[in-house]
Amino acid sequence: MTQGFQRHRTAIGRASFSRPVRIALDDGLIGLDVHVLDYGCGRGDDVRGLLTLGVVAEGWDPQHARPAPTLPTDVVNLGYVLNVIDDPIERARVLVSAWQLAQRLLVVAARLTSKAPKDPGTPHADGYRTSANTFQRYYEQAELRSFIDSVLGVQCVPAGPGVFYVFRDHSQRELYLSSRYRSARTTMRIDWALIEQHKAILAPILQFVAERGRLPDESEVKDGDALMQTFGSLRRTYRVVQRLVSAEEWQRVAQVHHHDLLVYLALSKFGQRPLWSHLPPQLQLDIRAFFGSYAAAQRDADTMLFATGKREIVEDACRSSMLGKLTPTALYVHDSALTHLSPLLRIYEGCARVVIGRVDGANVVKLHHREPRVSYLRYPEFDRIGHPALYESYSVHLQTFRVSQRRFSESSNPPVLHRKEQLLTADHPLRPRFERLTRAEERHNLYAQPELIGTRNGWEQALAAAGVTVRGHVIRLQPGGQQVD
Repeated sequence: MTQGFQRHRTAIGRASFSRPVRIALDDGLIGLDVHVLDYGCGRGDDVRGLLTLGVVAEGWDPQHARPAPTLPTDVVNLGYVLNVIDDPIERARVLVSAWQLAQRLLVVAARLTSKAPKDPGTPHADGYRTSANTFQRYYEQAELRSFIDSVLGVQCVPAGPGVFYVFRDHSQRELYLSSRYRSARTTMRIDWALIEQHKAILAPILQFVAERGRLPDESEVKDGDALMQTFGSLRRTYRVVQRLVSAEEWQRVAQVHHHDLLVYLALSKFGQRPLWSHLPPQLQLDIRAFFGSYAAAQRDADTMLFATGKREIVEDACRSSMLGKLTPTALYVHDSALTHLSPLLRIYEGCARVVIGRVDGANVVKLHHREPRVSYLRYPEFDRIGHPALYESYSVHLQTFRVSQRRFSESSNPPVLHRKEQLLTADHPLRPRFERLTRAEERHNLYAQPELIGTRNGWEQALAAAGVTVRGHVIRLQPGGQQVD
């Protein structure tokens, strides 16, 4: 997405879009270069929001919009339509009809069992007849995936709880999947003093190396003629480029991308691993550069994947991790730090992600090491207050692949976080602020009873006993409290 598009979208607000459209926007799959059809658009809220962004969009609904579309469209959104159709045959027919119109991507969303109300209504067909006399069919995450795959004969990709992508092109599917496990943009320390006069022409090559961890293939080089005129050949150009970066820096950057690729290939084992011919050219070149061959890459990836199925190996990886907050049962990390974990732990987390996709709003990941489970935790006030309360959690059991969801937003005594800095990387801008608060709380002996302070009520009791309060990330004495140096 362009920066202008992103700013405009931020101004409109996330609440202007339904969840499947919001996720597709976040993933960059809906933008100014695509035509979107909202198939079953209701009253057209998503269409209006997309048009406001400048996206070419139209909608169809059997009750509220114009006749059914017949022309193919880049992206088709089938959001929360299947779950209101009580005839299973008609449900499948609608899914097929939407897929036939999708040239690039079909987005499918349906209600999950975990989101069903306590009283869903009267049983009817394979769902419920609600008090408003409407039909609702609730799915398990794996059940919805199986339904889409079986009807369309194409492997869909979980984008989030109850949201799936179906790609028309194999290579686009693999590009998207590989991007989910890529580290944030890697920077390189470059000694431009060696060849300052050629900085402009060599900068794109160094940027490519930072983004992919390898030198570009001849087919990937832009301004090749200019490079040839300046250095005589591409090989000589690369010799110059290699002198600008230390061997240690080359190794560091290459290792980051080698790990990213290993994680992607390990997790591609779920379902049906793509054929070599289905991989986009840049991924083929990456695999050759880092592994030599696709067969060798698959062997390395499978070895790592199978290791995540052994509890003692996962537990040892959690205990030896230099990143994250370790408890007797789990390792907690902030979502921004996931790609800094060891490849084994990244794959362990990824085993849950291939089931659930990205959990919207979840900013803390809990890697259980006593049982095969990964939880995605939502702390909306993580950045703003010192000890945010848990709002919601999704858990994926890695043997049954069942997804469970719990809401704590209405609880009078939700879990709260402490020592938040341990969840972040060393260079995260908020870490110094969190560390100062933790040191101040340690001076007041607030962590003396860890079994007590894990919930809001217990934490408030500890604060009251110490005669202090916490405002934001600052600890303050209550009237009559004792100053601690």
